Amino acid sequence: MVQLTGTKKIRCAVFISGTGSNLKSLIQFTKKKKSPISIELIISNNRKAKGLKFGKIFKISNKVFNYKNKTIAEKKIISEIKKKKIKLICLAGFMKILSKDFIKNFKGKILNIHPSLLPKYKGLNTHQRVISNNEKYSGCTVHLVNSRLDSGKIILQKRVKISKFDTAKSLAKKILIQEHILYPKAIIKIFSL
Repeated sequence: MVQLTGTKKIRCAVFISGTGSNLKSLIQFTKKKKSPISIELIISNNRKAKGLKFGKIFKISNKVFNYKNKTIAEKKIISEIKKKKIKLICLAGFMKILSKDFIKNFKGKILNIHPSLLPKYKGLNTHQRVISNNEKYSGCTVHLVNSRLDSGKIILQKRVKISKFDTAKSLAKKILIQEHILYPKAIIKIFSL
């Protein structure tokens, strides 16, 4: 686990691919006194990711990497992360699977938030799959990233009740609200272990 040293905040990078709503909530979290992290870098594989605007708004440096060649992209990302002395990586809707080599470089220092109650519904289209299976509950999970998809050690989970009127879209909205609450809590938990 990452050790918190004195009052200095842990330098963190957030990886995004889309709207960056979890990134925004993490940035707001870093402004609070109890936050053990400061976000120093935003990384994306998508030049059009709406979330990149938060880098400009909050003056956080951001970099976009072309993933046509994953090995080259990851080498560049690793070098950027080392240059910025990043000690924690938070995946927040990053739609690329990290290689085993990348994960090995940052073992125990990569977190992900996933929109289901893992180990159920790993991978994509979770909300539709949950609805199709008539589940009573879904939710979200913050977990450590290992080399198997959505299979790392679970840090925290939040259950969300599914109403009979929920669609994949309405369920996604309900869960996203909980994600924004859960991710900061999970980060606090990691640093108090």
